[in-house]
Amino acid sequence: MYRLDDLLHLMARLRDPQHGCPWDLKQDYASIVPHTLEEAYEVADAIERGDFDHLPGELGDLLFQVVYYSQLAREEGRFEFATVVDAITRKLVRRHPHVFPDGDLYGAPDAPRLDEAAVKRRWEDLKAEERAEKAAAPEQLSLLDDVPTALPALSRAAKLQKRAAQVGFDWPDALPVVDAVRGELEEVLEAMSRNHQADIEDEVGDLLFVVVNLARHLAVEPEAALRAASRKFERRFRFIEDSLRREGRAVERCELDELEALWVEAKRQERGAPTC
Repeated sequence: MYRLDDLLHLMARLRDPQHGCPWDLKQDYASIVPHTLEEAYEVADAIERGDFDHLPGELGDLLFQVVYYSQLAREEGRFEFATVVDAITRKLVRRHPHVFPDGDLYGAPDAPRLDEAAVKRRWEDLKAEERAEKAAAPEQLSLLDDVPTALPALSRAAKLQKRAAQVGFDWPDALPVVDAVRGELEEVLEAMSRNHQADIEDEVGDLLFVVVNLARHLAVEPEAALRAASRKFERRFRFIEDSLRREGRAVERCELDELEALWVEAKRQERGAPTC
């Protein structure tokens, strides 16, 4: 069985200036980023579908992205894979003093066991300290400084809201957020009545942002919820296509009411309801 050292060796061979792969030799940090995001989503998709037979392969694809960045950095004399391993291990030891009270990875645990809420508070405190250490001018540090701009929009919105909530900038519960959703929807309708595209886009963005806030208050992860909704739409639309195909008909030749009737039928079958 191949080991991590074999993967690192493979990566170095792919980037060998004389005998490596032409495609791999053309890549740089920026060109790999889209692949990294895609691989991360494929890991999430495999987990959500319970496809554990293919999960090792998807995790391997994601690991390869880290190996790739590390090889590029090694070639430039910046750092290498071992540096990445050291950095994350040190960080996690530091962020878990309740598990590693002496900062010793292999030391025997003797600290009292904390409950989940206490662990979460300590985690956030430690992350805040780390952000402060990174700031060149602490007085200008924002809670939002290290929320990555490259995150998917729904995930980034949730993370920004969560950060603001740490200092009390938040609704007390979900019900006021529901009112806010209604308010934002009214503003979308108002923008539509003016038929001003820039305003419509702005108001739809506000609506999406507050819907993410509602999801957060309901303990729903918005990216996962939207992916599940997309899979559900795909499953039901495929039912429509398959039903029409069995009748020798094409979707594009059907009236909307026919398609809607099949959509209702797809929903009914998913829920196990009787069809008559």
